[in-house]
Amino acid sequence: MVAKAEALLSRLVVSENYDSVNNFLSLYDTYMASPDEDLETFFPKYNPPIRAHKHTCVGLAMEVMKRLRVLEKDYPGITKSMMLVSCDENIQDLLDYTTSFPGPQGFLIETEKDHVMVAIHVKVGGRAGVFLSDLGYHISRVVTVMADRCYPHTGWFTQSDEPHCRKDYNYQFNAHNNGYVEWHERETRAGVTKERLSLVYVAKSYMTAISVTEKRNLIWDLRSLLARDPKGHLTASIYFHVKKKDQQFTMFFDSNSGKQRKKLKFETFLELQKIPDDVVEDVDQCNDQLRLRDGELLSILNRLATIMADQEYVSEVLEINDKVVQLSAGN
Repeated sequence: MVAKAEALLSRLVVSENYDSVNNFLSLYDTYMASPDEDLETFFPKYNPPIRAHKHTCVGLAMEVMKRLRVLEKDYPGITKSMMLVSCDENIQDLLDYTTSFPGPQGFLIETEKDHVMVAIHVKVGGRAGVFLSDLGYHISRVVTVMADRCYPHTGWFTQSDEPHCRKDYNYQFNAHNNGYVEWHERETRAGVTKERLSLVYVAKSYMTAISVTEKRNLIWDLRSLLARDPKGHLTASIYFHVKKKDQQFTMFFDSNSGKQRKKLKFETFLELQKIPDDVVEDVDQCNDQLRLRDGELLSILNRLATIMADQEYVSEVLEINDKVVQLSAGN
């Protein structure tokens, strides 16, 4: 079952980019067409659309569930067993979080619920476990988490191993509350290893992925559009931080002379006719590797440049993001 699921996921991770740029564009366009005077008034009423081929982790998880339904014939009941589950990243106090309440309800005010993945509860020879699929974090394999941590428990695995950065992941049930799966991440850069802990709540299906997680993503200050290979490794991307000054983005793609990582200023793209030819060539190469329609990336960058030049709007986005961060920190 895992082998068949992974064959489907490795195709899906290639055909569907991770995209938190287009929902940012949609928010701006809808806001500019609305009668509301400020973003703070408009934002609570906004219902983010989930569009084909323009997915954050929310849309990707929904797509995974759609694709895995073809396994129903071989594994009856898999469709009913699949569910979206929520993830809290950067857990500060593991014991407090997992033992204060049976589920995350006591922490809803102080959590961002900023990530979503797919879970399928299983029993292997009577032993409880869960399969996890997380295309939002470019994991093209199925992670098997067994309660007793015995075979076929996945344990530690290397998610990516680039010259500048290696990431290792491990998933295990929490010892105090089996409603939670701990997600441990080790990131090693220049010989220095940082550890991070997230918690995935697998006891119940997550019903508010669009109204909470997708919406939270809209005003997050990091945006990206990424293409991946069948193993989930990045092949091309643009990414940037939303900020008031020094507004630039990084473009990553493969050229004839090897991998390119270029920093470009948004203001370069404000007027399409004035963009230097060599920059247009680079954008076209990245466009093809992101598998976009001809000229689509150039159009996206032009629209982003317009948004970033709107100082008032950028300030409002950052203010709302700051409020969410403060709220989730319990301030």
